[in-house]
Amino acid sequence: MIDFTLILIIGGAVAVIMLIVGIVVSITSERSLVEERLGRYIETPAPVKERQTQAPVTEWLNKQVAGSSFGENIARELARADIKLKAGEYIALMIISAFLVGFVFYFLGDKNMLVGLAGAAIGLFLPRFYVKSQQAKRLVKFNEQLPDMLNLMVNGLRAGYSTMQAMEAVSKELPPPICDEFRRVVQEMQLGVPMQQALDNLLRRIPSDDLDLVVTAINVQREVGGNLAEILDTISFTIRERVRIKGEIRVLTTQVMYSGRFLAMMPIFVMGVLYLLNRPYMMEFFKPENNANLPCGYIALVCAAILIISGYVVMNKIGDIEV
Repeated sequence: MIDFTLILIIGGAVAVIMLIVGIVVSITSERSLVEERLGRYIETPAPVKERQTQAPVTEWLNKQVAGSSFGENIARELARADIKLKAGEYIALMIISAFLVGFVFYFLGDKNMLVGLAGAAIGLFLPRFYVKSQQAKRLVKFNEQLPDMLNLMVNGLRAGYSTMQAMEAVSKELPPPICDEFRRVVQEMQLGVPMQQALDNLLRRIPSDDLDLVVTAINVQREVGGNLAEILDTISFTIRERVRIKGEIRVLTTQVMYSGRFLAMMPIFVMGVLYLLNRPYMMEFFKPENNANLPCGYIALVCAAILIISGYVVMNKIGDIEV
C-alpha cells in the first residue's frame, strides 16, 4: 500500500505539472492552426514568432490521431468551441483530468479503489462538459449577432458591394465570434476556395439553423439569380423575431432549468457535507453486508444516481422549447 500511494503521489505531481503546461500553452496560443496557415498568405506580414514547443507525450498523441476520424471529430468540436488546442493536447488534458479527479476521490473516499475509479470517470468527462458549454455559449452569441450581420450585408449589397465584399465588411465591423468566422470565410475564398464550399465549412463550425437558412439563400441566389439584398432582409426580420421569441421563452423557462440543476446538485452537496462532518456515517454505504456479494450501499448509490440523472433530463426536456 505504501508503494502504491507513493506512485499515486508522484503521478499526481507529474499530472499537475502537465496540466499547468497545457493551460499556459492554451492561453498563450493566439490563433488556431487553420488561421495560422491562412495568415501566411492573407494577413499583413508580421515578425515571425518562435515556434512553441510541445511535450513529447502531446506531440506523440497529435501524430497518432492526425488524419483519423476520431481526431477530426475532436478538432471540429474544439473549433466550434473556439478552444486553441490540438486533438492530442485535448486527449492529454482528459487523461490528466481523469487522473487528478480520481486521485482526489481515492483519498477522500478513505482509499477506496471503486471511489477512485468513479472519480476518474467523472474527471474524464469534465473537459468534454466544458467544451460543450463553450459551444453552447458561442452558438447563442453567434445567433444573436446574426441579424446585425444580415443588416450590414444588406446595406453593403444595396450600396453596390459584391457578396464577398459584404462578408469582408462583416469581418471588420462586427465583434467576435461572428467576425472571426467570416474572416475565415473571406480568407478561404481569397485562397481560391469556392464560396459554396467556404460557406459549408462555416456551417460545419457553427451548426446553427438560422445560419443554415442564410447559407441556403446565398447558394440558391448564386444558382438562379434574384435580389439577394431583399432575400436577406426578409430572413433578417424572421431571425430577429425568432431571437425575440427565444429570449422570452428563455426568461419563462429559467426557473425550471435552474430548479433542475439545483435539485440535481443538492444530493451531492449534502453527501459532501455529511462526509466532512460525519465520515463514519457516510462510510456505511461501503461496508460489506453479511453473506452478501455486493454491499447494499452501492446499490442505493447507483439507484440514487439514476434517479437524479433521469430527473435532471426530464426537467431540461420540459424547459427546452423549439421555436
